[in-house]
Amino acid sequence: MAEVLVPERSKEPGSGFIAGRFGEFPARWGQGLQELQDQFTRITRSPFGPSEEEVRANLAGEASADAALALHDAELALYDDDTPLPTVARDLTAAAFFDVDNTMVQGASIVHFARGLAARKYFKTSDLVDMAWKQVKFRITGKESRSDMASGKEKALSFIAGRSTAELAALGEEIYDEIIADKIWPGTRALAQMHLDAGQQVWLVTATPVELAQVIAKRLGLTGALGTVAESEDGIFTGRLVGDILHGLGKAHAVRTLAIREGLNLKRCSAYSDSHNDVPMLSLVGTAVAINPDADLREVAKNRGWEIRDFRTGRKAAKVGVPTALALGAAGGAAAAVLSRKREAKAS
Repeated sequence: MAEVLVPERSKEPGSGFIAGRFGEFPARWGQGLQELQDQFTRITRSPFGPSEEEVRANLAGEASADAALALHDAELALYDDDTPLPTVARDLTAAAFFDVDNTMVQGASIVHFARGLAARKYFKTSDLVDMAWKQVKFRITGKESRSDMASGKEKALSFIAGRSTAELAALGEEIYDEIIADKIWPGTRALAQMHLDAGQQVWLVTATPVELAQVIAKRLGLTGALGTVAESEDGIFTGRLVGDILHGLGKAHAVRTLAIREGLNLKRCSAYSDSHNDVPMLSLVGTAVAINPDADLREVAKNRGWEIRDFRTGRKAAKVGVPTALALGAAGGAAAAVLSRKREAKAS
């Protein structure tokens, strides 16, 4: 019987490692909401310390990285003797990180999932209209309202509280096939495939719940997904988040944490997004690419010399060129492949 070997990951303090399996974050952090608030108070008391928002972003990022890797390892554990193993030599130190909404998926993935849930009578159509309107405002202004984010978070958490993580994942599979599969940008999908063909990891990074983000990643054949982590106990959602919604600084922290855990060289990594809010994530990597950018991100990309690709003009995926990161990293990738610590089947 074949055994899938999972490489050791850094567990040193400060490395971003969170002990425990996916779904057991509360046991690791060891705090109820009041205790967590007390921690925030202690950390933010000094005017020179991080703000509560930054602390929450860090918690969200670390929780997201832990969840993403746990889900990925769970997928690997399903491999058996009949599962074909990848034939592409792995490039161990490079990876690509893709935002989801309006980058990989046309529109907002959470709204698409909400449509499917509304059709199944999980919540009112008026809630869907409200969510869609907030997305329209965001696309027009390019700014996310704190009040809109807060109210959206509250509604989402009230919906999942008391439901099982397995139920949400199963619904995500159904809704992806019904709605989202036809909304993948071919050009962005082609870029992701180029990274996969080069032996690199490819991760989605999104504010969408990690269970739903993982569905998208799995369907597209990607490595996995970094998403918002909702606290769960014994497979049941509590109605609370671990940290906060994965957004802005949280996304950057999630990418950095995962890079440490996986031994990635961020200078050899690439990131793709449509939103100015993802500048912290885009600034972490060696190659940043603006995909279908909003006005603010387009301006930043021009000023910093980042690549800009706009698939809203109807450009065919076949016309997508090789990203700079892949062109420049080919030699480095070949060398890294020689030192590859592949997850391979080993006869017992």
